[in-house]
Amino acid sequence: MKFAGTVSGKTRAGNVMDWSVNTAYKTLKDMEPKSLAVVEATSTILPNVERIDVGLGTSEKGNATPITKPRKKTMTSVYLKYFETAPDGKTRRCKFCGQSYSIATATGNLGRHLSNRHPGYDITVNVATPAPQPVTIPKKLQLQPQPQPQAKIPQLELDHLNWLLVKWLILSSLPPSTLDEHWLLNSFKFLSPTIKIWPGDKFQTILCEVFRSMQEDVRVIVDRVSSKVSITLDFWTSYEQLLYMSITCQWIDENWSFQRMLLDVCHISSPCGAAEIAHALLKVLKLYNIDNRVLCCTHDNSPIALHACHTLKEDMDNQKMSSFYYLPCAAHTLNSIINDGLRSTKSIISKIREFVLKMNTSLEISQDFLQCCNAYQEGNWKFPLDASPRWSGNYQMLDIARKASKSMEAIVRKYDELGSMLLSTAEKNAVNIMHVYLEPFYKTINDICTNKVLTVGLVLFFMDHISEMIAACRDSRHSPDWLKSAAEEMATKVRSYNDQVCSLFTYMTAILDPRIKVELLPENLNSENYLEEARSYFIRNYSSSQFSAITSSYAAQELEDGGSVSFAEEIARKKRRSSMSSATDELTQYLSEPPAPIATNVLEWWKVNNTRYPRLSMMARDFLAVQPTALAPEDLFCSKGDEIDKQRFSTPYESTQASHCVKSWLLGGFKLKYKSTEVDYERLMELATATAAENTTTCSDKKQKS
Repeated sequence: MKFAGTVSGKTRAGNVMDWSVNTAYKTLKDMEPKSLAVVEATSTILPNVERIDVGLGTSEKGNATPITKPRKKTMTSVYLKYFETAPDGKTRRCKFCGQSYSIATATGNLGRHLSNRHPGYDITVNVATPAPQPVTIPKKLQLQPQPQPQAKIPQLELDHLNWLLVKWLILSSLPPSTLDEHWLLNSFKFLSPTIKIWPGDKFQTILCEVFRSMQEDVRVIVDRVSSKVSITLDFWTSYEQLLYMSITCQWIDENWSFQRMLLDVCHISSPCGAAEIAHALLKVLKLYNIDNRVLCCTHDNSPIALHACHTLKEDMDNQKMSSFYYLPCAAHTLNSIINDGLRSTKSIISKIREFVLKMNTSLEISQDFLQCCNAYQEGNWKFPLDASPRWSGNYQMLDIARKASKSMEAIVRKYDELGSMLLSTAEKNAVNIMHVYLEPFYKTINDICTNKVLTVGLVLFFMDHISEMIAACRDSRHSPDWLKSAAEEMATKVRSYNDQVCSLFTYMTAILDPRIKVELLPENLNSENYLEEARSYFIRNYSSSQFSAITSSYAAQELEDGGSVSFAEEIARKKRRSSMSSATDELTQYLSEPPAPIATNVLEWWKVNNTRYPRLSMMARDFLAVQPTALAPEDLFCSKGDEIDKQRFSTPYESTQASHCVKSWLLGGFKLKYKSTEVDYERLMELATATAAENTTTCSDKKQKS
């Protein structure tokens, strides 16, 4: 990730970890031994380990070794455990690459070899603080020679394993207490009796420190954003009956790439009212220094979130901060509209879902179903079928009952256990009617979920189309009464959404989408008054901003000249004023051109045309970052949302903020950091893979010898 205003790239920390006994992180330069006393103070890394071969690589040979003349000083260094002493005691060999050094080589040179040839070699954390151990060959190995030398199986260093478990816990959204489960500990003990897993409270401490370190990187990125930003709010309640709010920031960078980043997950304190939400939100905005740069907030349509946004807007207006707007979530609105339509067929869909779940869990039934579909030519179906209670699963139920009705009936009649799932003629008719009615909804939601850059203008275009379909069904003489009643409820919610979004801000946001402009705006938004107010807003906020520096520098020059202005300078001033007054020509020219095709990439269009509209493109960068939905649409409409809800519901209070934020940042391309030092997981995986391969080879050799 590049820390230059984007989150799409990648970055690597400049420091490499040093896991000394006091668990403090240092750079390699700090690790250079200044004297023997400093070397001895660092001690060894793992507790209760006396041999030189702790951690990585192979261990000392088990054969007898000649007793060498003792050295005057017993050297102890953090580097020596990465080198293997030869049996003759004259050389040391690197456990990573096999390069040999004289036994008299200074430990500083050994450290430089490790840092230059094997960066990230030292990423471990101390579990305890052991006493310094001298680097000597144990007497037991000297006094008990074996007939044939046998190398010990190399083992991945214990703290390396713990750090791999840290990432596993985060990405799996598991609480740190998972590591306190006895069955898991026993499983690791079965693999290696010497393994020591950190307790859950230590994992919790590490997780919180990782959160703080990575949050600093997020703050740096957000602070470098040069345009306005927008935020979205999402709410949920955990199993502990605690209310949480996630705050996500969006913006468009200088390269016209859309950026999204989770800022924080906040616990809303009791009584969980609008004041508490507004206070928590403003605290996060100030933490990231965007309280004066946030343009709009998209909430989840709950009354408490709406009230909180209104409270926050009043506070910001009273403090004369930048303009702040808020919008309802189009995805939650559309989901609520569809649920109203499905309510009349809810019992039928439940019956079909039971049938689908039976097929998903029985290979015999699913195979029979596929054979029937092939015989009746009722399409190809891929198992397991989506049986989610969300929109994707509900429409799948209608789809299979309508398109594979003969196969479904044949399977239900064949198996006695499925007898209660047989649909009546009236139920089949209801399914067919509802499927035809909702098919345009399915196509619309599919377009919304798959659109790379979902803009307010495009969503308003889709919602206007849905409103027309609902009205047509409600007014049709051929629609049954139960469907007309459902359509009336759906129309009520569409009108409520349209009333909330009907504003100058929404108008300006919509027309800056080159696919929409004025031609494809909903009728209730297409107003000449809005157009004139949009021109005024554009001139007031974007036409002169680029020239403020020129004007101020020019005024300073005028004072230096004693008030005299040359004839050439007067001409230049007139041209500058002319260019400023012609700012509206950009908006006029932009709107006079026909809209771009719907398939056009909006950001690519502005990236190509920003030189034609230098001022208008600045406004477009700000407004096109505004999100029409409070969360990714697929998280609400598809089965993916079920997994997200489970993880949110089951996360305990002490790890909710850290685990959800760190997981989002890792998936966004950040590197995991501990105390501002990057954890090199690529190197850890290489070590784990090498250890597993060596173990396999050793076991194979033993089997062949036996």
